[in-house]
This record gives sequence, C-alpha cells and structure tokens, in this order.
Amino acid sequence: MYSLIVFLPILGSAIAGLFGRIIGARASELVTTGCLFASAALSAVAFYDVALQGHNYIIPILPWIHSASFAVDWTVRIDTITAVMLVVVTGVSSLVHLYSIGYMHEDPSRARFFSYLSLFTFAMLMLVTANNFLQLFFGWEGVGLASYLLIGFWYTRPSANAAAIKAFVVNRVGDFGFALGIFGIWAVFGTLDFDAVFVAAPAMAGKSFFFAGYNVDILTTLCLLLFIGAMGKSAQLGLHTWLPDAMEGPTPVSALIHAATMVTAGVFLVCRCSPMFQLAPVALEFVTFIGATTAFFAATVGLFQNDIKRVIAYSTCSQLGYMFAAAGVAAYNAAMFHLFTHAFFKALLFLSAGAVIHSMHHEQDMRKMGGLARAIPFTWAMMLIGNLALTGVGIPYLGVGLAGFYSKDAIINSTFAGHGGMATYAFILLIVSAGMTSFYSWRQFLMTFHGRYRGADMEPHEMHHDEEHDEPLRGVDDTGHEQVHQHHLPALSEIHESPKVMLVPLGLLALGALFAGAAFFHFFVGEGAHEFWRASVVVGGEEGHLPVWVELAPLTVTIIGFLIAFYYYILHPDLPRKLAAQRGMLYLFFYNKWYFDELYDFLFVRPAFRIGRFLWKRGDGTVIDGLGPDGIAARVLDAARGAVRLQTGYIYHYALAMLLGVVALVTWFRMGGAL
Repeated sequence: MYSLIVFLPILGSAIAGLFGRIIGARASELVTTGCLFASAALSAVAFYDVALQGHNYIIPILPWIHSASFAVDWTVRIDTITAVMLVVVTGVSSLVHLYSIGYMHEDPSRARFFSYLSLFTFAMLMLVTANNFLQLFFGWEGVGLASYLLIGFWYTRPSANAAAIKAFVVNRVGDFGFALGIFGIWAVFGTLDFDAVFVAAPAMAGKSFFFAGYNVDILTTLCLLLFIGAMGKSAQLGLHTWLPDAMEGPTPVSALIHAATMVTAGVFLVCRCSPMFQLAPVALEFVTFIGATTAFFAATVGLFQNDIKRVIAYSTCSQLGYMFAAAGVAAYNAAMFHLFTHAFFKALLFLSAGAVIHSMHHEQDMRKMGGLARAIPFTWAMMLIGNLALTGVGIPYLGVGLAGFYSKDAIINSTFAGHGGMATYAFILLIVSAGMTSFYSWRQFLMTFHGRYRGADMEPHEMHHDEEHDEPLRGVDDTGHEQVHQHHLPALSEIHESPKVMLVPLGLLALGALFAGAAFFHFFVGEGAHEFWRASVVVGGEEGHLPVWVELAPLTVTIIGFLIAFYYYILHPDLPRKLAAQRGMLYLFFYNKWYFDELYDFLFVRPAFRIGRFLWKRGDGTVIDGLGPDGIAARVLDAARGAVRLQTGYIYHYALAMLLGVVALVTWFRMGGAL
C-alpha cells in the first residue's frame, strides 16, 4: 500500500506523457487525476495507521548504490512526519488535478500539463518518504526539474522561459550548499541513513574541524549547509527572488508549488533533521533570524502588489518565514502544524484567485476588478474563508478560530517563550508581520470583491492608467497575451462562476481551512504532541503560562490591519492613488521589493554577461579560434589565394614563367659547375 502511494502518480505521469497523443487529453486527465485520488485515499489510511495508531514502517524498494563502504538503498520510510506530508501533498495535489480539468480546459497541451503535475507530485513524495539523504536529494532535484517544466509550461512566452530559468538557477545556488552538507555528513558519519546519522550526532556535539585557519564546529557547519538548501527551495530571504516570477506558470501550478509541495520541502528538511539542529544552537539562531526577517520582508512587499497571484505568492514567502522562525526556537512541531494548516488555506486562496482570473477572462490585475462579490458569490465566500484562516482570526482563551489561528499563534507564542535575544527579535517581527498580513490580505479581498467594478464600465480617462501609480496598465494574462486595454475585460453582467469541477476543490479545501486547526491542535502542539510525533520530530517550544497581552497581540494587530484596509479601500478609495503619487522613499522601497532584483542584476547578472561576452569574443573567438582552427584555416586560404594568382590563363605569362625557370636552372648549373 505504501509503495502505491509513491508510485501511482509516476504511473499516471508516464501514461499521460508517453501515450497522451494516442489516448487523448481527456483520458490523460482522468488517468492522472484518478491515480492522485487513489494515492490521496491511501495516504489518509497511512495517516491513521502511522500517525494516530503509532506504527512505523521501513519498506525496501530495491538496492541502489553499493561501492566499497558506501551503500545507499531505495527505501520508503513511513513515520509520523512522513504521514503528515503524504496527506498534505497528495490531498492538495489531487484537488489541483481536479481543478485543472476545468481551468486548463481550452489549453491544447493538457496531456503534457497533467503529466508534469503528476511528475511533480511523485518527486515530492520521493522526497518526503526518503530514508537517507541521497534519496531525499534525488526527490529534491526532481521537484526542481518538475517546477522548471511547470513554470515554463507556456514555453512560447519569453517571460515564462525567463521565470523557469530563474527558478532553476536560484535553486541551484541553494542546492549546492545542500550537496556540500550531504558530502560533509558522509565524511563525518560514514553513512547517509537518517537513523544512523541522528544516533551518532550527539557524539559530534561540540567537536570542530580546522578550516581556513579556524576551528569550526562540525554540526553547526553541516546544519548551516543543509539550511542553505532549505533557503533556496523555500524561498527565504536572499534566495527568494524566483518565487514571485513563478507566477508565470498556470494558476494550478502556483497552488501546487506554493501551498503544499516545493516551498514546504525546506521546512520538512529542517524538521526531519531536528535531532541534528538541536545540537547546533548557532545554526538554530541563524534559522530564526532568516525566518523572522523573511516573514517581515515578504509582508512589506505584499502591501503594494497589484497582481492577485503575486500578493498570495509573497504571503507564502512570509508564512514560510513563520515556519522557519518556529523551527529556529526548537518548536519543530509548531512549524509542521503551520505547514499542515497553511496547505489548506493557501491552496484555497490560490485556486480561488484562479477562479477569479477565469471569470475575468484571465485578467490578474486587481485594479481592474472590484464589485465581483455580486457576480461570483461562491468564490467570494471561499476567498473570505481563506483570508480569515490566513490572518489567523480566532478568539484567544476560548480556543475558537480558523486553521491559521491555531498554528500561527502557536508559532508566535513559541518565539515569546523562546530563550535569547534572537527569539525576542523573531517575536517582534512576527507580530508586526501579522498586522501587515492582515492589511494586504484584506486589501486584496476588498479590491477584488467590493467597491465599484473598475473593468469594462470604467470612464475613458481611467482606462489606460494605473490607479495607484499613474502609469499604463499592462500585464500578461494567464494565456500569455499582454493586456493593455480595458475593453478586453467583460462587463460585470457577463462575469459568472467557474465550472463546478473548479468549485468543488474550493469547497473541500475550505473545510480544511475551517476545521484542520481545531481538529489537530491536540496532536500537533497540544498535550498529545509527544505521543503523536514520537521520534520523527523533536517536540519543543513549550509555551507555559503567557501574559494576556501576548495572547491578544496577534488578534489586535489583525483587527488593526483590517480596519486600515477598510478605511483606504472602502471608505476612501481615492486615498491610495493620492498617497502613491507622492512617491515616498519607503513606499518605493517596498513597491520595488527592496531592490533585490536590481541588486542581483548589478552584482551577478551583468558581470556574468560581461565575463561571458569577453570569454566568447576574446577567449574563444580571438585566442582559441584565432590561433587554432580558424587561424590555420585562414592561413591555408591565404596560401591558396596566392597560388591562384599564378594561374592567369594567358600563354605568354606561362611562356615567361618557363623562360625564367630555364634561366634560373641554367644559372644554378653554371654557378654549381664553377664551384
């Protein structure tokens, strides 16, 4: 059964990919979606058997690499953390497959799309069921490959190709650190099996090795290298720039990548390796710092984004920062709890945004929306539930709230209860980020569903200008066509709900966003946490007794964020444009995403292009080709041209040449005879 969970998606992917043209797009959709739903059903059984009943399984698949003392086998490991990830990955992926049947209905390459989706899911399942670091790395790279294929699915669009390459290259930076960490683990422990490494890790605590003139702590170095890989995959500050550009892929891809699969791989890695990180306090402090700073950074950028998908993308980046901040204060179970609940409400938000985009004829700019609640009330309700869950709405002490309330508050409380200045730093930034999350989430909701419709019924002088930035309204729709003119948008009366095949997944995800927090709080972070997680994750982050103001702080900033958004976008909708027109320094800094892209372009991209052009023109062209093949060929041609000049075709030229030859021969013989 457990092997089927992993291999059913790759079976569906192979059928759709290899035989899609023969069986047709419809059959490809049904095969891949059916395999995913079967895998999801088996994952639910596995969750009950493993996480709730306390059984663990190590299932060998086949021998893999055996060379001298190095031995790695392909093995499926099923423990509690794996069971949690199986439910999340297969649950969200199966609903995304179902949703895509409606969303991608008009696309001519549906078989290829569904093959890529299932391949992505298989790679993620390989990652979470790995029993050793090498197998985990195999799934890790498979996820990177599949994400490249999905982000660049519409490969005729230059922007999609650029986004896919950017995601691939940025992740290679993190993966290089991850690979070094795996090499180091083998060098230190002589094995890559999780259990063997975790058992041997305490003996390495406090030990160091000599590098570059310094004694460096072994476990700290290994954990930092592993975390660099996690930073790339989970889009943490510094290696985050690929995440918003990944919106170039179809909306179901955005939901799959940003909700339950690729971006959560880094969090899973840190929590899986919690026995090692617990012995490396410096590495944990770095994890806390990066997580809290990322949560704050992404929240500030999300304040002023206008693409409905990009707002949710930066929200994902921020929420991943929450998870890493929790792991940094040793609250790994709280990090996994937020990963679990986040999958439901973030997939709900992405797919609801996709339903809005579908209803708006693939328009993604929120400034062209407004007043859609009357036209698509079900989608409005679904996005409302997603926003309430994301912002963590709930009542402290009574313990009543949506999914995000339980998991986000558990993280914030863990940072307050943590020890040291870094935990305090994380607590402050996470509280501030919670307020900003509330503002940009409700800003998105109000701009999209409330106020007046700013689409086809806009006044002529408003049609071509940015409401907040006084610049032409441009954007690339979800089919690859640049949209500039408002008259492409439907009238409000023409907007209607998406097909039922797209709405059913929203309803199912909404149930998770509503009840997953309350249903599983006891197991993930409550009194039953130790029995639930057992040895799969180090259970920490004990909250103890917290002051009243700490319990009320998240709810307070959430309410403040909502009130500010309501004031600006409902009561005074003209104010954002006036404030944006002032071009304040802080506003531009946030709007331009802290200028990370510009900085990287200046530091890395342009120098790389200059070096490449120099090596191409001077190194390869002038030196190698000039002195090598091209140079030799050129000299041969020169000699040939010289010889050609001797062949004029005139008899008297040849007679003269013969006469000169005879004279030369006679002269040589006479001079030779004289000598």
